[in-house]
Amino acid sequence: MPGPTIRGFERHPDGARPRVVVVGTGHGGMEAVKALKREAVDVLVVDRNNYHKFQPLLYQVATAGLDSDDITQPARHLYHNQKNVDFRLGTVTGVDLARQRLEVEPGPPVPYDYLILAPGASTAYYGVEGAQQYGFPLKNVPDAIALRSHVLRQFEAANRDPSLLASGVLTFVVVGGGATGVETAGALTELFAVLDEDFPGLDTSQARVILLDGSDALMQAYAPNLQAYTKRALERRGVDVRLHQQVSRVTPEAAHLASGESIPAKTVVWAAGVRANPLVDTLGTEQVSGGRAVVDDSLRVAGYPGVFVVGDAAGASDPNGDLYPQVAQVAIQQGIHAAGEIERALRGLEPTPFRYTDLGMMATIGRNAAILELPSGFTMKGFFAWLGWAGLHVVKLAGFRNQISVLLNWAYSYFTYDRGPRLILAAEPEHDDLDPRPRLAASPEADSPRGSYSPDLAEPPN
Repeated sequence: MPGPTIRGFERHPDGARPRVVVVGTGHGGMEAVKALKREAVDVLVVDRNNYHKFQPLLYQVATAGLDSDDITQPARHLYHNQKNVDFRLGTVTGVDLARQRLEVEPGPPVPYDYLILAPGASTAYYGVEGAQQYGFPLKNVPDAIALRSHVLRQFEAANRDPSLLASGVLTFVVVGGGATGVETAGALTELFAVLDEDFPGLDTSQARVILLDGSDALMQAYAPNLQAYTKRALERRGVDVRLHQQVSRVTPEAAHLASGESIPAKTVVWAAGVRANPLVDTLGTEQVSGGRAVVDDSLRVAGYPGVFVVGDAAGASDPNGDLYPQVAQVAIQQGIHAAGEIERALRGLEPTPFRYTDLGMMATIGRNAAILELPSGFTMKGFFAWLGWAGLHVVKLAGFRNQISVLLNWAYSYFTYDRGPRLILAAEPEHDDLDPRPRLAASPEADSPRGSYSPDLAEPPN
């Protein structure tokens, strides 16, 4: 005789504990797993990567400010003290909601009693010709390493043959005026100052960053005074900020604008958009803007009381009917809420609605320059905002070793005006060293977010 029903599922007649499968080691998935630490369930984490990455500092890896080891933690290490957790390395290719199992490659299907989908987001190219083929996204660690290697390779090429300067070898176009685009643009100019010493025979003043955005202001989510400050701060650093500019096509040689202008450039960083992980498309359920899965106010998929979607992949709405922003703090709070809902279900309690607590936003523009905005309307910009940004990001890194490493690296860079691992690690391009197609960043890893991710005061990233 089967045991009592738990929110649509039956207890295992053999007494086995319910299995909770969590897809994704981003912030939403990680917090959900941690929240289930004391629950009588067996948790299996499935991810295509064996590490958790700190999304908001990817741009620092791409611009040689930090090494990839500084912002990543092995997934198994994250949970090694949590006895009810196991990890499986694999790519989830589909979800069979009716049979309650995941299709995972490689290996057999993974059955579940409860499922928390936290696969994050992938880059949105909006149908722009050549953007996916020739642009550099910045969603995962291989992306960051590929971009860093490519940038350094452009300087090596220009040093070898200065005549290439006329063809845009040292022109770096960043598409997107959100946090990822702004932070990357600012960090590139700081890298150029360091490379000026690395390449004494090269006129590095020819290196330039062009930041393109189709709207009338950068950092649209922030107050107007912070938007204006961001633009001024970037321009003081030498960034050519161009608003009301849409990219219509990307080629290996240029970024082509809707206005008809072509910008000769061998590097186009695509920080313009984000959409839900393609895994959401396999659910066969209703989706909203950006491919996000429609969920009810408790984050459940309609008709499947044991299936939750959190973070960038969730089409959850606030009480006003607006979709929650695709930022880390939302993912964190939703991951914790989903875990709490499973605990409630196991106790036979009714679902509770998710309510987001907005802790504010912050982003950096570069050395001594950042912006901060609280829900109360209080804003801050400049040096003290930058100190707050740096301190929060150090505190929120996963792992004490990473916290110490990043703190020391930043302190060293701040006082010496030097930067860290200026290493070319990506595989050599197949044809020539000016081909901008990334060689390491094969598939969209989608772990969170955030193409134009705006770090939160409560937790910058995934």
